[in-house]
Amino acid sequence: MASMTADLGAMDGAERRLLAPGQRWYLAHTLPHKETTAEMRLADQGFHVFLPRRLKTVRHARRMRTVNAPLFPRYLFVAFDIDRAQWRSINGTIGVATLFMARERPLAVPDGVVETLIQSSDRGGCLRFDSELTPGQQVRLIAGPFTETLGVLDHLDARGRVEVLLNIMGSVTRVRLHRELLEPAA
Repeated sequence: MASMTADLGAMDGAERRLLAPGQRWYLAHTLPHKETTAEMRLADQGFHVFLPRRLKTVRHARRMRTVNAPLFPRYLFVAFDIDRAQWRSINGTIGVATLFMARERPLAVPDGVVETLIQSSDRGGCLRFDSELTPGQQVRLIAGPFTETLGVLDHLDARGRVEVLLNIMGSVTRVRLHRELLEPAA
């Protein structure tokens, strides 16, 4: 059976938001570091799955690398029709700890939450925080050697490059990087 996650990535934004009649999004709690395993196993069973991701810089043994990490570690979203699907099999899926339940039934995610996440993500499920950036805005770097550093957005260009002013050791330094490595600072 073809992976539903691969199909999700191949669809455009409008198609990805559509669910079959009666389907709702539900939240599944996964085992530690098993989000991708659970995503693949659920998709193999025919469930529509969404695992939102973000770019994350990992530092280990003096090396840094940027990876696509789950936005919500140990959680993913599963869509199904509670009255028609064999949803109890989700709890027995490799990588899944349990569905979030209310009494004896899964608890649906409020309408619009998952749809908004899907709409804000690229084809690979990685969330894009750069859509509302404007010059002069305070931003946070989300990947690279200056991860979690705050700066001021100085310039945006049409090719997806930005210039950010960072205050490093008392002086302002201009850094050029790709816009997807930024998010608006809260």
